Amino acid sequence: MRGLFRSSGKWWRGAIILCALWAIAAWITTPAVEADVAERAAAALKNTVLDKTRLTPSGRDVTFSADAFSEEGRRSAVAAVEAVPGIRQVVDQTRLVPQATPFVWSIERDVVRVTLGGSAPLPASRARLADAARAEVSGVEVADRMTLARGAPSRFDAVALLLVDQIGKLKEGKITLSDTKVSLTGMARDLGGREAIAAALRNLPEGYSVAENDIKAPPYVFQANKDPVASTVTLTGYVPDNAVHAALAAAAGQKFFSEKVVDNLKASIGAPQGFATAVAPALGALSRLSTGTLVVSDREVKLSGDALFEAAVSQIRGELNKDMPQGWTVKADLSVKPAASPVDATVCQQLFNELLAKSTVRFEPSSATIDKDSAGLLDRLIETALRCPGAVIEVSGHTDSDGEAGFNKALSEKRAKAVVDYMVKAGLPPERFQAFGYGGTIPLAGNDTEAGKAKNRRIDFVIR
Repeated sequence: MRGLFRSSGKWWRGAIILCALWAIAAWITTPAVEADVAERAAAALKNTVLDKTRLTPSGRDVTFSADAFSEEGRRSAVAAVEAVPGIRQVVDQTRLVPQATPFVWSIERDVVRVTLGGSAPLPASRARLADAARAEVSGVEVADRMTLARGAPSRFDAVALLLVDQIGKLKEGKITLSDTKVSLTGMARDLGGREAIAAALRNLPEGYSVAENDIKAPPYVFQANKDPVASTVTLTGYVPDNAVHAALAAAAGQKFFSEKVVDNLKASIGAPQGFATAVAPALGALSRLSTGTLVVSDREVKLSGDALFEAAVSQIRGELNKDMPQGWTVKADLSVKPAASPVDATVCQQLFNELLAKSTVRFEPSSATIDKDSAGLLDRLIETALRCPGAVIEVSGHTDSDGEAGFNKALSEKRAKAVVDYMVKAGLPPERFQAFGYGGTIPLAGNDTEAGKAKNRRIDFVIR
């Protein structure tokens, strides 16, 4: 009996050793089995469309969790894992992604970033939209705040990509797709952007429509800056078309007789009604200033700068308001340039000659009505006359040789008197001026060419 117990004791010791060896083997082999199971299960799901997929093996059992985009897809994924050889049991924790009703997606642009929000139907759709937004607004931060949901309308990706293409045309704003309805609000980045977006939306697939389009155009701005130091007038901003562009550039060349016109204008749609009718006289007003800036924004004209003499301030304001089309407003912030020092008669004559060598006082054809384009020159002549207060000035009118001599003499005298009247209205004493008309009797050039005739049609200022 004692031998039996001795043998039994040895058996238990062996069993203990065997259990320990088994535990060690299990500890060593189980991770390898679980890794193999997880790898083969993941391979089985390679061609499925899921989100938040997680495979958690426990021996040869697998807990499978994921968000599926259809019931059919969910069941197919579970079946694919269950069919993997070596898997004993699949604990199914899969579910469907939420249903979005209505299905809303949006893209929004502000000062610093573009934000994608709302729902996307698939991970690939979400990635595609985010990549397209980054390409459209290169260099701008893109925040992806989309979530995945079921319920997207047919052709969602194509429509959303079309809308992403429009975000680059916005300075700020938001585009929303709610089921098949598109809504847009904000400000276009450039003139013409609003129209370009509207044109693109005409390519929406059948069944889609625009519920709201509140995209505003940026202000339509035309600007002119007169710099007496550089002796330039710089034109910037927009004009409605090439014809208006050419007309305004030509008008500027006539009005600003002693400055170089730097033309940086661009043609663009969106001009307010009456644009050309308002800008032309506004340029004329600017030509009467020593230095100044003209800004035409939508239907408002802003003029600031220094007039050459006191009376010119009220004249410029009054004429500018009178010349504006209906519905336009004028804001004129004008001061008077400090008076220049007096000069003697010789210097005064030289200043008159220099001005009249650059341009001449122009009139309506066969008339004594002064052309408005000559206002800037006349103001400079008045400024010069103010610098020689003791001088008596002869204003003489001249014509070319065309027409009857008596008519030409009478016309030239009327034109000289019109110039004197202009200067007297500016506040100069009438006794300082004498008006004479010489017709075509004192030509500066031959009358056999148009250029020669143009030189002969003139007004001269002579110190007496």
